[in-house]
Amino acid sequence: MAERSTAAVDVADNSGDEPLTAKAEKATADGAAQTRERDTAADEDGAETDKPESRGTTSPPELHSGHKLARRYRLEECVTRLDGFSSWRAVDEKLRRAVGVHLLPADHPRARSVLAAARSSALLGDPRFVQVLDAVEENDLVYVVHEWLPDATELTAVLAAGPLEAHEAYQLVSQVSQAMAAAHREGLAHLRLTPGAVLRTSTGQYRIRGLAVNAALRGIESDTPQRTDTEAIGALLYAALTQRWPYEDDAYGLSGLPKDVGLIAPDQVRAGVHRGLSELAMRALVNDGATASRQDPPCTTPEELVKAIGEMPRIRPPEPAFTAPPEYQRTSYQQGAYNRPAAHLGATQPVVPPPPPLQSRTGRALKWAVSALLIAALGLGSWQLADALMDRENSGDSDGTTQTNGGGDKNQPRPKKPISIEDAREYVVKGPAQSPESVGNTYDKDSSSLWRTKTFNDGPEIAPYKPGVGIVYDLGSAQDVSDASIALKYGGSHTTATLYAADSLTPSTGIDSMKKIGGVTTSDTTAKISAKKPVKSRYVLLWLTALPNSGPDGYYRAGYKQAITDVRFKG
Repeated sequence: MAERSTAAVDVADNSGDEPLTAKAEKATADGAAQTRERDTAADEDGAETDKPESRGTTSPPELHSGHKLARRYRLEECVTRLDGFSSWRAVDEKLRRAVGVHLLPADHPRARSVLAAARSSALLGDPRFVQVLDAVEENDLVYVVHEWLPDATELTAVLAAGPLEAHEAYQLVSQVSQAMAAAHREGLAHLRLTPGAVLRTSTGQYRIRGLAVNAALRGIESDTPQRTDTEAIGALLYAALTQRWPYEDDAYGLSGLPKDVGLIAPDQVRAGVHRGLSELAMRALVNDGATASRQDPPCTTPEELVKAIGEMPRIRPPEPAFTAPPEYQRTSYQQGAYNRPAAHLGATQPVVPPPPPLQSRTGRALKWAVSALLIAALGLGSWQLADALMDRENSGDSDGTTQTNGGGDKNQPRPKKPISIEDAREYVVKGPAQSPESVGNTYDKDSSSLWRTKTFNDGPEIAPYKPGVGIVYDLGSAQDVSDASIALKYGGSHTTATLYAADSLTPSTGIDSMKKIGGVTTSDTTAKISAKKPVKSRYVLLWLTALPNSGPDGYYRAGYKQAITDVRFKG
């Protein structure tokens, strides 16, 4: 049921070999699509030196642009050369797409571990990670081929422009935490989760590259991999909120904290930082007693971090800035200057007064003619109105009844009123959640934002994989719910949606015990549900049990899937 990406992405970073818990990584920018730096074993001053390699160290293979691997992958540009391995931007001539390639000699001491890490990462198949496409040992070479995303930007480059606003930082920590929690459930760790390993695509999604492989290339290990990755996520959030690295040493193009101050909260580093996100970053940065003075316990695993994020109030996206239209500028033609020479700068132009309107003999005759027509039209209209009223009065007297149309008819149905939504939460019965962090997009009055399901192989009915997927909405108080309008992203045969009255945002009863409000099956991009009788409830469950089949979009593959952009209730 996992989704696979068919896009392309960048190569591994080269910003140092120590794990994040060492706190002292000297920064060189990761090899990125935006700013690529070649690592040629330079010394601390940046000058290249010819240092003899120690005995037992394997030199990187001597390859050049244009070299082909497996008669398929043509090397284009070397973006990293470090510690016996090199990373390249290449072209897959068979599929005609850009890819990234890591290369190292087959007798390199870490070649076996790199192959094992690449093959384990490829089995995960999670679209939130850059996918490993091939891992091969051939002709005394070991190479790993992976995606290349030409439209993605490293978090390093994003933070170089300034800190992220609260909603964007919330999206970053939510998406990265959920992705790493899924990886650890499969026994995979990253151990090199730096700003250069996180990419933001043109659609605003975050992708993680180098899962297990980056650490294997550098021989990095950890006795506490979950804690290492969680602390790394905390450092990413800290940097996103403050544009500072949460340690004393500068790293990844970011300034470190002042000396001898220790780890201070992000909201003490920069004014206006979201308080909840600031506390979340400190709970993830568990080293040096960062949470000792706080009541909330530290987060030591990505799963705990995901749970802590879920307990936070939802952070809404910023309101779009309103730009006042420019003042109306009269054209030169309207100003009476058409076909006249341009005025000299600094010269005062005389204002030509307009001619008096209709002062000629023809103009006066035209005014009298128009006035006469208006008077005739008013007289004709009055006569027709009086005639119609007389006919209505006569017809009413003839049968002894009088027809009245007023608001006093109690049998007329009252117009239905919109019901506001206060909160919402994804309802999960079986298996993993779909996209809990984007539930608020279904009622934020922004048709461009959405909540989407995973992609299923079979359908339209998604059982037996899941009995259904859905969202519980909080209406703030008990309301008479009679109608629902649901805007969908995908049309086709077919989508089945049903409304139920729930007892809370996290219902304690199953679907069979809930009262059904109404349901519909549609092949359109709009689903309208009407109840036979209004049902009074504060919590309403929107439950999807069948999804249409649609092609690939973004990094979501083709299959049975659906997305909701807008939900509205009436009662």
